[in-house]
Amino acid sequence: MNCSAKKDPNGTWRIQYRWTDWTGTKRKSQKRGFKAKKEAEEWYARFLLQQSSDPSMTLADFWEIYKSDMEKRLRKTTMKQKEYVMNDKILPYFGKTPVNEITAPMIIMSST
Repeated sequence: MNCSAKKDPNGTWRIQYRWTDWTGTKRKSQKRGFKAKKEAEEWYARFLLQQSSDPSMTLADFWEIYKSDMEKRLRKTTMKQKEYVMNDKILPYFGKTPVNEITAPMIIMSST
């Protein structure tokens, strides 16, 4: 997957990239409005992680993907409750832990 960050005339950065979606179709896209080149490259790295469906992503990154998908389907009150539970109860303990490393004993120990 190729990408290139370029500076626009207005002073912001954009990143152009090619990626393969879940159906196997190759796509070309871009994202604009970054304040720094590093910010654009970090966004691209996170985008690749989201598209790869890699179980080694952190629970916090997985939560962001899930939240952006479910906000369109659920009522605001339901989504607000989910955000409360994740942000106050789960992410403080498992936010930086990769999803594939979370085990049942870890969950049991955090609840006591």
